[in-house]
Amino acid sequence: MLTLLKIQNIALIDELEIEFGGGLNLLTGETGSGKSIIVDSLGAVIGDRVSSELIKEGEQTARIEALFTLERTEAVKDALDESGIELRDDSNQLIVRRELSRSGKNRIFINNQLATQSVLRSVGTMLAEIHGQGEQAALFDVSTHIGMLDDAGHFGEICHRVADAYHHWNTIKIELGMLQQNEAEKLQLLDILRFQVNEIERANLSHGEDVELEEEKRRLNNIERLSTLSEESYALLYEAEESTISTLERALKRIEELSGFDSRFAGYIESLRTAEAVVGDLAIELRDFSSNLEFSPERLDEIENRLADISRLKRKYGDSIEAMLHHLSETKDRLDAVETSEVREAELQQELARARSAYLAAAGELHDTRAKYAAKFEREVEKELRSVALEKARFEVRIESPLTSELANDATDRSFSAGGYDRLEFYFSANPGESPRPLAKIASGGEASRLTLILKTVAKLRQADKTAVFDEVDVGIGGRVAEVVGRKLRSLAGSQQVLCVTHQPQIASLADRHFAVEKSVSGKRTSIKVRELSKTERVDEIARMLAGETVSETAREHAREMLAGK
Repeated sequence: MLTLLKIQNIALIDELEIEFGGGLNLLTGETGSGKSIIVDSLGAVIGDRVSSELIKEGEQTARIEALFTLERTEAVKDALDESGIELRDDSNQLIVRRELSRSGKNRIFINNQLATQSVLRSVGTMLAEIHGQGEQAALFDVSTHIGMLDDAGHFGEICHRVADAYHHWNTIKIELGMLQQNEAEKLQLLDILRFQVNEIERANLSHGEDVELEEEKRRLNNIERLSTLSEESYALLYEAEESTISTLERALKRIEELSGFDSRFAGYIESLRTAEAVVGDLAIELRDFSSNLEFSPERLDEIENRLADISRLKRKYGDSIEAMLHHLSETKDRLDAVETSEVREAELQQELARARSAYLAAAGELHDTRAKYAAKFEREVEKELRSVALEKARFEVRIESPLTSELANDATDRSFSAGGYDRLEFYFSANPGESPRPLAKIASGGEASRLTLILKTVAKLRQADKTAVFDEVDVGIGGRVAEVVGRKLRSLAGSQQVLCVTHQPQIASLADRHFAVEKSVSGKRTSIKVRELSKTERVDEIARMLAGETVSETAREHAREMLAGK
């Protein structure tokens, strides 16, 4: 349930805070007062895309924040866990915050932990669902109909099985298609792969070889300096009259004698002996290093040629020897796969046949389930249509699928999808004597509004832990029909939180909590405010909705009667 919505610097809103409650929450106000901004802001905190253009003019940043109280936390917690976001076991509250910036550095936080939009979208679908006037456009999109039926029938488990079976079948089909490519192309690929393998293997590369060669090259190019440094270091440490080793020897004798008089110096004797040994070892190493230094132009040429060969291979197969050796391993695997493709092709043919049979079994079960449920869905929708003054309306679910004989032919595979092989469309007739026709070709605006509400009610809105938001889906209706729609919304609000933006006084009179959205102008600044109405204020607001700009006492009395009758 949405408990709190805070908006800052969005469109015409400076700062706004709305506390919602359970049941039916209504937002009313004159056209253009800013109701849609509030709905859009709520959409933003459940994962809808937002643009920096929403930021209030003159401001650089904006913020939208929502507090949700969760009835059940398991599904939300699982979704967040997958993304590394924690939801405390003892908490049933979730805070979502979106921060917008004109610089484009927009951020999303879930319980003060940074999140991506995809994570928010997956969680947002569990928190709220917005149904606006745009839903009518979706209703006319045939591709959405099958999902509505599946949602209504709660076919999630079998739909997942069909999707998994389809992806398995399709993966095998793609691999098989790659193996069955043109024979000439296959021979060309073999030549390319063999050339690459031979070229890299001839180079006889070893891990770290280029690093070692660069070090040796650096030594050869600086042989004179290395000789000077090593000889001078050897002399200073060992050979000179006042060398480090002789100085340490003398110092050690004196410290040993001194420790006989004062024991505090005894602890340093072993360290001095260690230092003497280290200096001696280093001197020997320097002497051997200096004696072995020898400039070889031939070796330098050999190193430079080898490094040039390695560099050329890097440009073709990777930016390091490790990357080239990895490429060699992968290329060998590909070469082996192509050379043994005939064997693999036969295996894949068998796997594809098994995967196709598994898909057809799952998709067939889903088809039968849909066909069986469709009649019940039709009856439920027609019953609900009668309650919104469409007593004679007819609603049909028509399912088309390949015949059993056709499914034996691979040519029908193009009808396969992750959602099964069915094609489903809703047909509708509002008047007696008219045969049902495709929904998109026949429903008027008012009929579409009512049908949208009915389908959403029957198909989707059976989740008590999700907030249902209706943004002016009552457009095109009025009078008795508006009252019936209002009572349907109120009935729905008995099991889940409902937010509704409406211009209908019949619907507004049924609210559990009523909010007025008001636009005001001060100087050259326009701002939007929202306030929850008291009982007296509700009378005035509903009277305004009934009478228009000039509110009469008669309109107020009518408003009181409507509120009393709810």
